[in-house]
Amino acid sequence: MAADCCYEVSQIAYVKLVLHALKHPSSAVNGLLLGRLRQDGSTATVEVADAVPLSHAQIGLLPALEIALIQIEEHFEAEGLSVVGYYHANERHNDLELGNAAKKIGDHIFRYFPRAAVLLLDNNKLQKLKTGKGRDPAVQLYTRDSSRSWRQTGSDGSNQLTLKEPTANIVLFDYISSEKWQQIVDFDDHLDDISKDWLNPGLFD
Repeated sequence: MAADCCYEVSQIAYVKLVLHALKHPSSAVNGLLLGRLRQDGSTATVEVADAVPLSHAQIGLLPALEIALIQIEEHFEAEGLSVVGYYHANERHNDLELGNAAKKIGDHIFRYFPRAAVLLLDNNKLQKLKTGKGRDPAVQLYTRDSSRSWRQTGSDGSNQLTLKEPTANIVLFDYISSEKWQQIVDFDDHLDDISKDWLNPGLFD
């Protein structure tokens, strides 16, 4: 379904999802991707404009996801954005597989947005980023194929995933060096303390 589609991730979305994973290195984390679909003739591009960190504890609970989806879509609708995908970081650093919980949530989002993307944090690339040597996006792109299975893209030489700002990894390294990840708030944090804002205002100040 998404073989003819490209995915462009903004610096804001990319930095948020990586910092979220860094804040909880011993836990699985997840979040939603917000954006819009741009159609230029026969070329379709999903523009991922923002990311909302969801959880570092309650992974895979669809009722909780539904509540978050409603709140998030209501907020971003005024900006012309909707949920276009999902991101996930595995608990174990050597686990580079997209697990069943991530697939289930991806399927749920796919029902509303048939070009949905799932981004899986690549811990090997993330380690390179922490040394300032990373050049490639620290995520793997998964899309759903005609058999309704989630497949990692790029194995056939295609490059469906790009970072909108080429300097995103440089900016991210600066944020990692200053331990900016400590400021990231997800929905779990907000439910524990409603004074913590899941929109993360001020993170990029």
